[in-house]
Amino acid sequence: MSNDTMFARVDDSEALNLPVDDTVDSQKYLIFMAGHLKLGVIAEDVVEILNNQVITYLPMVPDYIRGIINMRGQMIPILDIRARLGMPTQDEDSLVVVINLGDVQLGILADAVDQMLDIPKANIHPLPANSAQPLMSGMCSLPDRAGTMMVLDCEQLMPND
Repeated sequence: MSNDTMFARVDDSEALNLPVDDTVDSQKYLIFMAGHLKLGVIAEDVVEILNNQVITYLPMVPDYIRGIINMRGQMIPILDIRARLGMPTQDEDSLVVVINLGDVQLGILADAVDQMLDIPKANIHPLPANSAQPLMSGMCSLPDRAGTMMVLDCEQLMPND
């Protein structure tokens, strides 16, 4: 193997006759845990992941809104994804995954962050027709038998009423 091959740049792959697969249309997902569920959000929508945040309680909001946090001067509402999905809530606050929802940001309480994966769009399947879960837009099996990821439809997290 020559030095040219050993230190080839990515754009040199054509000159070296290395296989390049541009036909796979994929999307990068951040996968996090909520109880036993693995939930995925499009990685481009993730602003940051915060730990040990002080959440200020807000009165007269739906029970799945835990409160707000101050992130560098911006007030971010915190959604308890377990409560939103009808699961028992946790008393301790864990990680907050901050996502963009158009022109607003929303924090989602997560038990843990699992991984970031590039998933081919063809692997994302629609939910069964009899599913009554409007917060999910699809699902897929994860590689290496790591379970099933439910794709979170972030636009549906906050009702418009």
